[in-house]
Amino acid sequence: MPRPRFLSALPTHLSGLLHEISRHLLRRPVVGICAVARNARGEILLVRRGDTGAWALPGGTLEWGETLATALPREIEEETGARMVRLERVSGVYSRPDRDFRFHAVTTCVVCTVEGEASGPGNPLEIREARYFTEAELPRPLSMGTDDMLADALAGKPCVLE
Repeated sequence: MPRPRFLSALPTHLSGLLHEISRHLLRRPVVGICAVARNARGEILLVRRGDTGAWALPGGTLEWGETLATALPREIEEETGARMVRLERVSGVYSRPDRDFRFHAVTTCVVCTVEGEASGPGNPLEIREARYFTEAELPRPLSMGTDDMLADALAGKPCVLE
């Protein structure tokens, strides 16, 4: 891969070092988590995204220093107002680079139980609304190529590794 032009103005040893650092920092997949979250009635919680206007599984990327175990309940509560009460299982880990138009994400999808109303997002620019759906009502297609994540989780397949 050729070095970017702006680096050629720097001394060779420094530009080479900056190129390597930026390549490793900026060209790495982002780690994320999403949930197939059901309430006690078996309804599935989805969010309508602000950027695409389409429905999606609640979730997001990890914050610096955060674990998947703390990111999942935080994302569910921030995006929907509901509260995660039980983690059921990991349904898959998805890494296809074309899923997300913004970046290459590696997303762990989990099945969990939530409680509380879908009162809506903490950040209405990112998420427009949150709502529970029965399986028959699920909107299609879901945003960010997550239809197969939902289908795999609902089918109860063994954990998928993409």
